[in-house]
Amino acid sequence: MTVKDRIELLAVIATALGWGVGYLLSTTQNRKLERMKASLKFLETQLAELYGPLVFLVREGQRAWNDFFDTLETLRGMRPPSVFPLRDDEELRLWLFWVDNVLLPRNESIRELLMSKTHLVEGPSIPTSYLKFLEHHNSWKTNHLRWKKEKVKYSWHSKMPYPREFDAEVIATFESLKNRYYQFLEKFKDSN
Repeated sequence: MTVKDRIELLAVIATALGWGVGYLLSTTQNRKLERMKASLKFLETQLAELYGPLVFLVREGQRAWNDFFDTLETLRGMRPPSVFPLRDDEELRLWLFWVDNVLLPRNESIRELLMSKTHLVEGPSIPTSYLKFLEHHNSWKTNHLRWKKEKVKYSWHSKMPYPREFDAEVIATFESLKNRYYQFLEKFKDSN
């Protein structure tokens, strides 16, 4: 083999190696980009279908609860530390109006979201506060329906207390996902 043949062979090998390395880098880059796109799509779905609606229902619930207390304050002439005990039939009618038209329907919307979008819940398992919320709602809803249909009196609220950590956890998760979403968008800008 002549020197010229060896140089030509080395050139062919170098070209093939260059092409191979370039192909490998390009494929690795494409896989990484595809994984980023899939992660971004999942984040978008979590925000649009579960955490966005949940956070608005939670905020709406907080506002509704404050509105109820404002109305109760007007009736009692002072802001009560608690709803219960209800003092008279007028307070009971007010409470039942809120329960039937605001509180239970909102809680039912949250329950439906959690039940139908479980695959979008952040993390490897369902958070304890979400399960406590479902227990709270189901206990209250069942007793309230029984009262409406069978006239069986109950304490006018759930046997399970409302888990305040549920609100905080939903809001914190929403904000964390939203932050991660914008970080992904920044990475996409940088990679293009």
